[in-house]
Amino acid sequence: MKYGMNMLLWTSDVNEEHFPLLEQLKTIGYDGVELPIFDMDVARFERVGKELSRLELGRTAVTICTDTENPISPDAAIRAAALARLKKAIDCCAAAGVSHLCGPIHSAIGSFSGQGATPDEWNWAKETLSKAADYAQQNKVTLVCEYLNRFECYFLTCAADDARFCREVNHPNLKMMYDTFHANIEEKDLAAAMKGCWDQVVHVHISENDRSTPGEGHVDFDTTFKMLKELKYDGWLMVEAFGLALPAIAAATKIWRRMFPDETYLATNALKFMKQGMA
Repeated sequence: MKYGMNMLLWTSDVNEEHFPLLEQLKTIGYDGVELPIFDMDVARFERVGKELSRLELGRTAVTICTDTENPISPDAAIRAAALARLKKAIDCCAAAGVSHLCGPIHSAIGSFSGQGATPDEWNWAKETLSKAADYAQQNKVTLVCEYLNRFECYFLTCAADDARFCREVNHPNLKMMYDTFHANIEEKDLAAAMKGCWDQVVHVHISENDRSTPGEGHVDFDTTFKMLKELKYDGWLMVEAFGLALPAIAAATKIWRRMFPDETYLATNALKFMKQGMA
């Protein structure tokens, strides 16, 4: 098992000024970090990757799609822009030595049509992500498709749909992730949801119902850890938490009040909680 921390708790732009923080996470006991890829500066990611290698920290990454770069847009030019964005994110991953590029890469986050996914949107997403997966394979990166809850997107909103999508694309470099925050909202039966999608899962986000310290809310982590062991999961358990440090991220994740004493408290206690749960 590998334990990691998503850097969005502190920044959306990891750079040299965050190197002491990376050292701190190493000292706390983390095996790696998840890098936000929003600013596609390949040279910066190469520098960050070198520092992570020096610290012997593994790394995954997370990115999103936008309205102007949307894999399910009816506009072919916007779909092409989405593919170009994903390829640039993959370039950043390759530069930093990232193994997995995660996130809601199937559609524009926070964008709604007023209905569920259409057959055309489903096929457009498959076409776009198949091409992105080909490029990812050339760069030794696995794309990891994240379903969100119904309040953040409308295209993929449950484990079963995400798994079906990945099975239909049927590409070794396109898989899915399981996120405890979204599952807490959308799944009727966590154990059944995990069993039903696990042939496609290569990454797990550990996230509390209020996006703060895992284990201090009401997510059913007892079932989650039980199933992780039963299903013999041995990949990343990546903490995804959000606070008030980044106004834009706080607004996007609807964080309006402080949920934890400080970031070091959250990171330290999250790691302790995960290791106890998997013991």
